Amino acid sequence: MAGFSPEWLALREPADHAARNPQVLAAVGGYFAGSASLSVLDLGCGAGSNLRAACAALPDRQHWTLVDHDAGLLALARTRLEAWADEAREQGEELVLAKGDKTITVDTRKVDLDKDLDWVLGWRPDLVTAAALFDLASKRWIERFVAALTSQCLPLYAALTYDGRESWQPEHSADAGIHAAFDDHQHGDKGFGPAAGPEAHEIMAEAFRKSGFAVSSGDSAWLLDAFRRPLLEALAQGIAAAAGETGRLDADTVSGWLAARRKAQSALIGHQDLWARPV
Repeated sequence: MAGFSPEWLALREPADHAARNPQVLAAVGGYFAGSASLSVLDLGCGAGSNLRAACAALPDRQHWTLVDHDAGLLALARTRLEAWADEAREQGEELVLAKGDKTITVDTRKVDLDKDLDWVLGWRPDLVTAAALFDLASKRWIERFVAALTSQCLPLYAALTYDGRESWQPEHSADAGIHAAFDDHQHGDKGFGPAAGPEAHEIMAEAFRKSGFAVSSGDSAWLLDAFRRPLLEALAQGIAAAAGETGRLDADTVSGWLAARRKAQSALIGHQDLWARPV
């Protein structure tokens, strides 16, 4: 899987948490409301942002297994979770956290989700979750993933899957061309084969429906304004670099768009949250 820097993950975390759909998260919490404890498998965990965003909606006792291909990010997740928690202590290889009224144990596993997916899902968690992951995966991988979950009756909470919407203010003459080139780049191989990109959410939702799962979706778009200027600038830089790599646009067009977007007033970047569970 393509890697992401700790700096980028830290920069986007507040926007991710603000964008997360509250109705979808509440539905996940409601499903487990009668449970005294919960085991969660978090795929592509990065620096642990998904745990920090979702734990308050889940039962008071939680065990999270954080999975990523990047050993450095797994170590960073432990460090950031220790700093975030009210209390933290080591218990063997696990990290035990207290946050408000929640007691959360955490372990981390370095895993290649392309090669080892069936092994990981064989751990039989109560809930599988991921954030900003599935648009990086191929249609074939997503369908294989859904088939594995549904065969084991494992529910999925998937947050912040990119859905292809992008709108900047003020408008720029190169917006449409940059956006088309960026989405073309999104379909490149990110480690799971040709990525589904903005089609990932619908591919996954349809696969769950065909398997008889109940599916709920909710908008989780980033709504960025000048108060998030560092993220706006980093986002514009990333989009421009990706668009430029496709060769669809000349360098002057890309650089002109980037210069304008560094001064943008606002941007909307579309995402969807998904909650799929056995009926």
